[in-house]
Amino acid sequence: MNWETRVSTLLGIKYPIIQGGLAYLAYSELAAAVSNAGGLGQITAMSLHSPEELRNEIKKVKELTNNPFGVNYAIGQHGRPFSDMLEVAIEEEVPVITMTGGNPAPIFDQLKGVNTKKLVLVAARRQAQKAEELGADAVMVVGQEGGGHLGRQDIGTMVLIPQVVDAVSIPVIASGGIGDARGLMAALSLGAEGIEMGTRFIATKECVHAHQGYKDALIKGTENDTVVIKRSLGAPGRAISNEWTSKILQLEEENTGYDGLKEYISGQANINYIYDGKVDGGFAWAGQVMGLIKDEPTVAELFERMITEAEQIRNRWSK
Repeated sequence: MNWETRVSTLLGIKYPIIQGGLAYLAYSELAAAVSNAGGLGQITAMSLHSPEELRNEIKKVKELTNNPFGVNYAIGQHGRPFSDMLEVAIEEEVPVITMTGGNPAPIFDQLKGVNTKKLVLVAARRQAQKAEELGADAVMVVGQEGGGHLGRQDIGTMVLIPQVVDAVSIPVIASGGIGDARGLMAALSLGAEGIEMGTRFIATKECVHAHQGYKDALIKGTENDTVVIKRSLGAPGRAISNEWTSKILQLEEENTGYDGLKEYISGQANINYIYDGKVDGGFAWAGQVMGLIKDEPTVAELFERMITEAEQIRNRWSK
C-alpha cells in the first residue's frame, strides 16, 4: 500500500503518523522510537526546566535516529515564556515545530525566515483557518474524544475532521480517539492526510517516564473511565477518572475558580500520578481511546501491527 500523503511528504516520514506532545512524557527515547518506526516523534519542550535541558534532549534524539522529529511547544503551559526554548530548536535546526494550547502567532513571528515545518493543534474550524492564515504548513485537529486539553465545543472527530478539510487548503492531521489501524483508515477516509496519537503512545515500552500504574490504567480501563475537567476555567481537558478528578469536578461545581482549583490541577498533581503512580493523589490525561488499548508493545511493534492491519482493511475495501 502506498502511504505517501501530503503529510508524509511534508515531514519526510514513511508513514503519516505523528506522536503527540505528551507533557512530561515525550522525551528522547519515545521520540526517537517513533521516528525510527517511520512516524514523527516529538519532544515536549515546555515540560523541561531550561533551554539547556531541551538542547540535551534534542541531541539525544539526533544520536538515536537519523529521521525527522519535532519539538512541541505547549504555549500556555505554566504561563512560562517560550522564546528562549524556541531559540534552542532554531539553533539545533529541528525539522518540525508543533504548537498547542494557546495563540501561536508569537511563535510564527519568531520562526520567520527559519527553515522548519510548522504544525498547529486546533479544535475548531475557525482555529484551523487562522493557523493557515498565520502560515502553518498543516493543522492537527483534535476531536472531543482526545486526551489532555480539548476544544471548548464538544465536537467529535468524525464530524470535525471533514469540516476542517473543507475549510482549509493545507493538509489536515486527525487526532482524538485514534489508536489503531481502524482509526488511521477512518481518518484518511474523512479527508485527513495523517493522524496524531497521544494516549496510545503512552502505553508503549519506550514511554519510559510513565509509571507502570499509569500504563496499566490505560490498558485495563474503558472509554467510560475518563472525565473532562477544567471546563469552568475555559480550558477543558480529558483525564482518567479517579478520586482526584472527582474532587476537581466538585470544586468546579462549587464555582471556586482558579484559586480553589490550582492545587488540584497543577503540574505537580499531574506528576504525582504519571511519574509516582499515586493513583488517587493526582491526575493523568487520557483519551477515550483507552477503551481500545489492550497491551504495551514496543513502538516498532505498534507500527507494524497498525500498518499490517491497515493494509488488510484496504484489501477488503478493494474487494
